[in-house]
Formats: sequence, C-alpha cells, structure tokens
Amino acid sequence: TKMDFKTTVSLLPLLLLGFCNAHDGNVRKYTKYCFLMISSIFVASTDFLLEGDVIIPTTRNAMKCASNTNSCLWPKSANGYVEIPFELTIAGAMRELQKLTLNACPLCGINILDALCLCASLLGRTGLKQVVSLQRYGCVQHGIIQHELLHAMGFYHEHTRSDRDSFVKISWGNIDPVFTNNFQKQDTNNLNTPYDYSSVMHYGRTAFGKNGLETITPIPDASVPIGQRNGVSKIDISRINKLYSC
Repeated sequence: TKMDFKTTVSLLPLLLLGFCNAHDGNVRKYTKYCFLMISSIFVASTDFLLEGDVIIPTTRNAMKCASNTNSCLWPKSANGYVEIPFELTIAGAMRELQKLTLNACPLCGINILDALCLCASLLGRTGLKQVVSLQRYGCVQHGIIQHELLHAMGFYHEHTRSDRDSFVKISWGNIDPVFTNNFQKQDTNNLNTPYDYSSVMHYGRTAFGKNGLETITPIPDASVPIGQRNGVSKIDISRINKLYSC
C-alpha cells in the first residue's frame, strides 16, 4: 500500500521499530536523529516504503520493468560483467556475492551510507546514484548487507513472492496493523526457481508480530527453519545469475 509523506512521517517511530524487528537490531538513542533524517529525505521524495526495508520509486515497477524488459536492471558492460560503481565497500559481503555470481554481481553505482538510521535499499536500478542504508548499529552484518544488496539488484522479500500462499501461511491477526504492508504479495518474476525458505530474503517467523506472535508459518511442514541472515543461499545465487543472464 502506498503511503504519502504525511502518513509516512507520522508512522516513522513505529517504522523504525519494524525495521529493527525485521533485522534483529535495536532502536537506540539515535531514533530522534533518524526521524529528522528520514523526514527530510521524504519531504522531497516521490518514493514510498514497502515491506519494511524496500524504498520503491512510484514511477515504475522494479521487478517487471515499466518501459522495456531490462530498463530497471543494471546494464552489462562490454566485458560481459554487470558493474555498479560504489563509494563505500562492505568488503566481505560484497566479495562473496561477487565470487558466487561469477563476478557478474552488480556492486558498483551504489552509495552505502549510515544515513537513514535503518537497513534499507531502493528496489532495482533507478538510473541515478542510489543509497543503500546500513545503520552501523544492527545493519552491518554479513547476511543483512547481502539482503539489502539483493534489494538493490531488484529482488523482493521471499515471503511476498506471487506464489507464497502455497508455501507459507500468513497469520494476519498476529501482525501489528501498522506493518501489514510488509506481507502483501507482489507481482514478481520468480525466474522459474523454487520457493526458498533458506533465502537471505526471507523474513523470520515472528517478523512484525504483536507481542512476539508468529506471523509466517511454513506449510505443509511448520518446522522448516526460515529467516536466516547468515548469507545468500544457493537459490539466491542462482536467481542473481538468472536475472542478469550470467
């Protein structure tokens, strides 16, 4: 659901709690500073927040490119690699992505900052230098960094993919009403890959739950582990290579 600026700003304190809940971080003394920073960013922005940590331009659909098939993907250079210039290297997480995607992973053109006081990224390529926000307290962890970089490459959360109802049950009554948008299904390109409970893009069982209640339950086997932030899974790697034809 799109949130206008007034609504977004009014929900910022709760949004900050939600971001930290999603990434196992904590809301610290920086909340007031974060509120002012995010407010100033959204005053002049036409983007909106979706799924807790994805900033989506309202001018296009990030996964299914609006103008043509590849307009929202990072382009390949003459050497066959997908390259995106970056200003700050979170070396380990980036090196692993680059190695596992046959050096084709888009890692340049991204401006990594501790600016929004949360873990967040634009979804897909916007055509300009774009920010990936990694708050130093709670976001600078291997799997979380890769999670946000995959958003920048064009990937939604796994639990919001179009066929998710065959693989997980969403307990809407257990979700804090402020954060129900984090569980809306998206019109995704699933790249003919299976649903991946082990994806670094999957939320955990109690994400955005009221009083720690379970919000996402795997089906038919409710015991399947979900929500890891150790790093990209084999299917995550396969999807990157498929999306960018590597």
